[in-house]
Amino acid sequence: MSVIYILLAISIIVAIGFFIAFVVAVKSGQYDDSYTPSVRMLFEDELVKEKPKKSILTKKE
Repeated sequence: MSVIYILLAISIIVAIGFFIAFVVAVKSGQYDDSYTPSVRMLFEDELVKEKPKKSILTKKE
């Protein structure tokens, strides 16, 4: 039963560590992106397929 308490304590410590890392990343501006939303409408959603190049070896007569 004491193993459960140890694992619970370790998991809470790890969760707090990840939360602190997340807060530091947000405060440092890592997730700020003011450029992409303004140019997103300029790009097309559809992929353009390239036409296959004709081979020199194939001749149509």
